[in-house]
Amino acid sequence: MSIHQELAAALRELEATMRAADQWRMERPEPIAFESVAPFCVDTMSLPQWLRFVFIARLEALVEARAPMPATCEVAPAVEAWLAQSDVRPGDRLLLVQAVEKVDRLVTDN
Repeated sequence: MSIHQELAAALRELEATMRAADQWRMERPEPIAFESVAPFCVDTMSLPQWLRFVFIARLEALVEARAPMPATCEVAPAVEAWLAQSDVRPGDRLLLVQAVEKVDRLVTDN
């Protein structure tokens, strides 16, 4: 299996995990929100919005184009920090962090 196939599967797993944790259904941010220069668009989006509309979307575009992966990917620590302050159930928190860690590893270890 190629790295692009593995990453596509990991992104589907992340989406399924977000859906199960009720972190998928949300409105798309306004176009101006995507112009943020802050890490994770923290000033214009919630972290689940950023994961869905920026992180997953950009990585899916790389997969579709069979493009080179970024040099590093370290999103899991930010997700873990956000989840610690959220009302997401503890079991779902663990699964979300694990799903993002898998994506991080695939991109970085490529």
